[in-house]
Amino acid sequence: MKIAVYCGSSAGNKSVFTERAGQLGRKMAENGHTLVYGGSKTGMMGAIADAVLANQGKVIGVVPDVPVIKERTHPGLTECIYTDTMAERKSRMIDLADAFIAMPGGIGTLDEITEVISLSSLGIVSGAIVFLNTEGYYDGVKELLKNVVFNGYGRPEYFERILFSDDPQEIVEFIERCGSVKEQEEKE
Repeated sequence: MKIAVYCGSSAGNKSVFTERAGQLGRKMAENGHTLVYGGSKTGMMGAIADAVLANQGKVIGVVPDVPVIKERTHPGLTECIYTDTMAERKSRMIDLADAFIAMPGGIGTLDEITEVISLSSLGIVSGAIVFLNTEGYYDGVKELLKNVVFNGYGRPEYFERILFSDDPQEIVEFIERCGSVKEQEEKE
């Protein structure tokens, strides 16, 4: 399965963020999943890519034609896809992926994962959506999504394939369960 991971190209200010990124990358590789991500060698992006590669996994980097981003391209990518714009990068990652994970990151990460949630609510994407909720990083987003349903702006079924977890094993198992449901639906 190809898993799009959205995260920061910086490491943040807690080492536990990059530690958990490494653990998740290892679990993904051990379970035969391919990482699809922004292609950077730095920060959270570099941590997960390094872990996947160190465990003989495959890594696809999707890199936009933005000089500051291109200069950070990870040298060990299994495959590198170049796009003209950030919007094209986002679209390409969605097209490639069977599931989606947001690790701690900034505004770009929030933009990417909320677009996936929106597309999921419209039935355009059907894979698992996961927030790696290290140290409660995404607790506010979890509450916001509850508020969306509470106030009638979304139905509970929009959020059935969303998981908030800090456990890499639970995350991989959830993605695989949702993938099985997706594959079964496609067969019918």
